[in-house]
Amino acid sequence: MLKIGLVGYSDKKFDKELAKKLVAIGLLKAAESQYDDEIVLVSGLTNLGIPAIGYSFAKEQGWKTVGIACSKASEYECFPVDEKHIIGDDWGEESETFLNSIDVLVRIGGGKQSEKEEKMAMDKDIPCFSFELPLQSS
Repeated sequence: MLKIGLVGYSDKKFDKELAKKLVAIGLLKAAESQYDDEIVLVSGLTNLGIPAIGYSFAKEQGWKTVGIACSKASEYECFPVDEKHIIGDDWGEESETFLNSIDVLVRIGGGKQSEKEEKMAMDKDIPCFSFELPLQSS
């Protein structure tokens, strides 16, 4: 089983079509990097931004979905994942559990937390695929 972690923008404005392409490219590259018959997408549970795009793509591929987030995620619409884990009460408290749950990481844009998790993944020798995604002005 290959577990792909996905991080990136949640509530920022970005080019959704470009984001869909980058998510597909990133997830497929990650899947090819350590091919396995069963693939699981692990992301931040919310049905917003990059996680939402990733979860939708994963479902289209027939992949299992897992959400790992803090309790604040319940304040937002959540994606109907196959498996859900709530860790801690504040954003970032779930990062260690998230990273211990993945084999490879894909980052599409994202802010400080995405960049922090990518650095933590590299420190754990987790392969990372990163794609910059420009923000759009409101």
